[in-house]
Amino acid sequence: MPEDRPARITLRSGGPDDTRALAAALASLLRPGDVVSLSGELGAGKTCFVQGAAQALGVTERVTSPTFMLVKSYAGDLPVVHGDVYRLDRVRDVEDLGDELLAADVVTFLEWGDAVRSFLPPDRLEVELLLDDPEDIDADRVLHLEVHGTWAARAADLATALAPWVGPTAHAC
Repeated sequence: MPEDRPARITLRSGGPDDTRALAAALASLLRPGDVVSLSGELGAGKTCFVQGAAQALGVTERVTSPTFMLVKSYAGDLPVVHGDVYRLDRVRDVEDLGDELLAADVVTFLEWGDAVRSFLPPDRLEVELLLDDPEDIDADRVLHLEVHGTWAARAADLATALAPWVGPTAHAC
């Protein structure tokens, strides 16, 4: 694979519980300092994704969308920071959220991270969640995962951990 083209894995989720299970499987590969950028349509499952990963990381507290609080922190086996930049107007506003957002000792999940891509570190995992049928909120979800930087070394492990979700229209490459 050319170095300038990040590895991409496409998956299929059958619903919220499946999205949580998929994220829990991915969580086994997360390390302190990791950043997971989440993007996609409203209602596609970004918060469900964070819920599954956070639970697998030992968070026992209820994980909810940080849309109005902007950043929430959770204690677990590995601390989790969950941010949402949907309501922010500028990258500078993200910087004002504080150092905890991208701290080296936490795993950061950032909803709408594509809107502030220039702010994100080069080592990150990008997850795009889409409704398979935009007219049907109960439709399957298609997830596109793209590894960047040091995540490239984990791409094969990521594909193995997420193999159960590679469906008829999904693929790993």
